[in-house]
Amino acid sequence: MAQLEQFIPILYYVPLGILSLLLIIQLYYILAVYGKLAAYRVESFQDMTEKPAVSIIICAHNEQENLQAFLPQILEQDYPDFEIVIVDDCSDDETPWLLKEFSARYPGKIKIVEIKDHIRLKNTKKFAVTMGIKAAKHEHLVFTDADCDPASKHWLAEIACAFTPGKEIILGYSPYFKTTGFLNKVIRFETAHTAMSYLAYALRGNAYMGVGRNLAYTRSLFFKGKGFNKHMHIKSGDDDLFVNHNATATNVQIVIHPDAHVGSVPKTTWKSYYKQKGRHAGASVLYKTRHKRMLATQLLSALLFYVALFVCAAIYPQLWFIPLSIYILRLISQLVIFGNIYKKLGVGGLLWWLPFLDLFYYFYICINGIFNRNKKQTSWK
Repeated sequence: MAQLEQFIPILYYVPLGILSLLLIIQLYYILAVYGKLAAYRVESFQDMTEKPAVSIIICAHNEQENLQAFLPQILEQDYPDFEIVIVDDCSDDETPWLLKEFSARYPGKIKIVEIKDHIRLKNTKKFAVTMGIKAAKHEHLVFTDADCDPASKHWLAEIACAFTPGKEIILGYSPYFKTTGFLNKVIRFETAHTAMSYLAYALRGNAYMGVGRNLAYTRSLFFKGKGFNKHMHIKSGDDDLFVNHNATATNVQIVIHPDAHVGSVPKTTWKSYYKQKGRHAGASVLYKTRHKRMLATQLLSALLFYVALFVCAAIYPQLWFIPLSIYILRLISQLVIFGNIYKKLGVGGLLWWLPFLDLFYYFYICINGIFNRNKKQTSWK
């Protein structure tokens, strides 16, 4: 009994010990992982002498308005040799007629691949992407979406010229357009955080995903890896799972020069955003084991950090300065590292919202993942 009484004072401070341990884990991710991207010197590839011929692949399903708005910017890229392969996936709006108009206006630039209704049972984005790749005539493939807008006429040059010797996968960055409202801040924060993560790990030779709005890889890599065969049974993952299964420590290049960014139209309702994140969570279950462990540790340590912070503040009101100091130390580390990265990604204004959005982000993503991780996917849009 006397020995037990000796341990009681020690047990009283266990929550503070747990909070300190979680802080150390979080500082590792902030400083060692994200710090790699913060220290990265942004390169421009557009002036490289080698400019490989490129096939841009866009999959579209009822994208008349977006194609009307954004396709001209892609067609008018300042690049010597490229084609645009547009896969019209069973559209029932005016997309087919619009594509014919563009084909007449830009002769020889657009190749249209039509997927008809009679094969609608195969209507997944992976099937559409595969059809586009098979129709493409060039070895180097660049992928984007119908609702995407390149930041400059040099976007394609930045991406295509990054195919330096030994590089088979090019990871670009695609932010969402800035609009009003809290949802838009959440979406742009989550997008920047996701990009910060996959870009930083790519720099560390451990690429685990990419985003199909701004992604490139070689045709030979696609067929060597047997396309999407390993994950054809789920509708999402044409981008992140392909990178996850085919990236190596040396075959990936990141491109985040401002000219290489590709803006995209964000969701405007919580329901549509929830559905979108659900598709992403469904694909993540097929990541390599080491990547699932890595990402789970980062997510859970951040989530538990906040839980432990609140618990310690409640248990030790007389020691309020300890959890507060721990929180401030983590926040200052984030502001220094994230501030540098946010400038590179063009979302510096979000830094003012970091204390609140960071807390909201981890709880929302965790809840979304729990409810959608094994949910059956019914569409690719």
